[in-house]
Amino acid sequence: MSTSIDVAFVKQYEREVHNVFQRQGGHLRMAARRKTNVVGSSTTYQKIGKGTATTKDRHGAITPMNLAHTAVVCALEDFYAGDWVDRLDEAKIDHDERGAIADGGAWALGRKVDEQIFDKLDATTQTVVSWNVTGRAHILSSLLGMVEALDDNDAPNDDGRYGVLTPRAWAQAMTVKEFASADYVGANGLPFTEGAPAGPRWKEWMNVKWKQHSGCPGKGTATAKVFVWHRSAVGYASAKAAGNVAGNAPVVADITWHGDRAAHFVNHMMSGGACLIDDTGVVEGNLDDTAAIATS
Repeated sequence: MSTSIDVAFVKQYEREVHNVFQRQGGHLRMAARRKTNVVGSSTTYQKIGKGTATTKDRHGAITPMNLAHTAVVCALEDFYAGDWVDRLDEAKIDHDERGAIADGGAWALGRKVDEQIFDKLDATTQTVVSWNVTGRAHILSSLLGMVEALDDNDAPNDDGRYGVLTPRAWAQAMTVKEFASADYVGANGLPFTEGAPAGPRWKEWMNVKWKQHSGCPGKGTATAKVFVWHRSAVGYASAKAAGNVAGNAPVVADITWHGDRAAHFVNHMMSGGACLIDDTGVVEGNLDDTAAIATS
C-alpha cells in the first residue's frame, strides 16, 4: 500500500470484502426473511394471524376474518472489525496482506450475523424436541420429531425450511441411512449440488435444507441446541452503509492512513439486526453434544 489509497483501490477492496462476506462469512442470512437498505436504527416486520372461513345466510353479510396484525420491531446494531497494517511489515511478507485482512474482517462480520440469528432462534418458546443419541433408530426419530413438530405448527411445507446441527449432531445424523443415503436424499438435494459452488451448502432431506454449524448454542456440551425453522419466522435487516459500492451488501470497508503509527487501519463495518417474527415457525432440539457417535 502507498500512503495515499486511490478511489479505485478502495472500491476494489470493498468488492473483495463483499464477495468474501457472501461466500464464507455467514451461513444463516439466506435462511431468514431479509430486509436491506434500512434507513434508521430499526425496521418493522408485519406478522399476520390466521383467518377462519365462515358460512353466511342467503343475502346475509359475510363475517370478516379480522386478521390479527402484529408489528415486530427489528433493531439494528453496529459492528466493526478492523486491524492495523504496518507500512514496513508489507515489505517483509510474501502473502496478500490486503486479501488476508479482507477475509478476516468479512468472516468476523459474517459470524456476527449468524450469532444474531442464533440468539433469536434460541428465544423460541415453542416445541422442544429432546434428542436421544443412544442409537441410529433414536437419532432418526429425533430428526423426524423436529420436522413433525414444524408440521404440527402449520409452518409452510415449501422450500423455505432450514435446519442446523452441531458438528457432533451432524456426525450422528450421518450414521443414519435415511439421512445420509442418496437413495433417500436424491442427487438434487446433496450438498455438493446445492446452491452456488462458492456459497453455503445445504443438504436437503424431508424438504428441509440441513447443514452443520459450529455456532450452535452449547456446541460441545451436554446442553447443546439445534434448530429447524421456516425462513418466514426469522428476520434479518441490514442498512446500506454510506459509500458502499457493493450494491445492497451490509458490509463496507474503510481504509485510513495514520502517520503517527506508520500504518493503515483497515476497518470493516456493518449495521444489522435479527428478530423472531413467529416463534411457532421455530423448533428447538436439545441434545448431549458430548455423547459418543452411535454405532448401531
